[in-house]
Amino acid sequence: MSLAARPVRRRASIHRAQARTGVLLVLPFVLLFAGLFIVPICYAAYLSTFIDRLVGGATFAGLANYTRVVTDPHFWAGFGRVALFLVVQVPIMLCVALFFALAIDSGRLRGGRVARLIVFLPYAIPGVVATLMWGYLYGPNYGLLSQITQALNLGSLNLLSSGNILGAIMNIVCWEFIGYNMIILYSALRAVPAELFDAAEMDGAGPIRVAVSIKIPAIRQAILLTVIFSIIGSFQLFSEPSILGVLAPNAIGNDFSPNLYAYNVAFVNQDLGYSAAIAFVLGLIIMVISYVVQTLTNRKAGGE
Repeated sequence: MSLAARPVRRRASIHRAQARTGVLLVLPFVLLFAGLFIVPICYAAYLSTFIDRLVGGATFAGLANYTRVVTDPHFWAGFGRVALFLVVQVPIMLCVALFFALAIDSGRLRGGRVARLIVFLPYAIPGVVATLMWGYLYGPNYGLLSQITQALNLGSLNLLSSGNILGAIMNIVCWEFIGYNMIILYSALRAVPAELFDAAEMDGAGPIRVAVSIKIPAIRQAILLTVIFSIIGSFQLFSEPSILGVLAPNAIGNDFSPNLYAYNVAFVNQDLGYSAAIAFVLGLIIMVISYVVQTLTNRKAGGE
């Protein structure tokens, strides 16, 4: 072997050793990801092609469960309710989160660190605890809000009625996730170069002008991220209606949201195949809506 070839082979040996080390480091994550994500999804897809019958047990049905989902009024009723939730709640939540992020980032807010902690604190409270707490406040007979209205001779306030329950859940979700979205937007604002703000202020731009013309466009991708997360979270609505359903059974049925409907189909009706099909159809709808929102946003940004 020539002396010139030895360094080449040595480098190749080092590269192979580095590659093996990289594979060994990544392998635990790959196995964990496959075991906790890929395998359950494949098994759910397998279950969705079967129908449980009283006679004969589970039988292969192909796409029959998916056809049933498309024509199921209970699924679409829950989907419509969640779509309304998305259209009303998400803009309110993100606008409030953006307002807090801009206010804290401006540096003009006294006690900025304390304010940031206070806004974020509700997200640290488990969703079950938060829902139970608000359920107590909403109670028509024992709730604090109802007691206040009765003390003011305004009558009993029933926020757990069928006409008010969706708005009550919107309030709970906003209270829980405004801080989470605020942290994402605030972190994006901190990454924007301060020179841009200084130059705008030197040109005579006020705080509102700087926020609208510089800060918000600069964090467009972070805003898009919060929108995508909020879309996914809206269609995954489960904990709040599930817990409030105990307090307001006449206002929240088994099909209040698609996720709640899939849960009851699986564990109450014992129809695992149909429940898996509901989950896959809902997941496909979420993917399509998220993709459309992202594409339209990026196209609009590219056209500006």
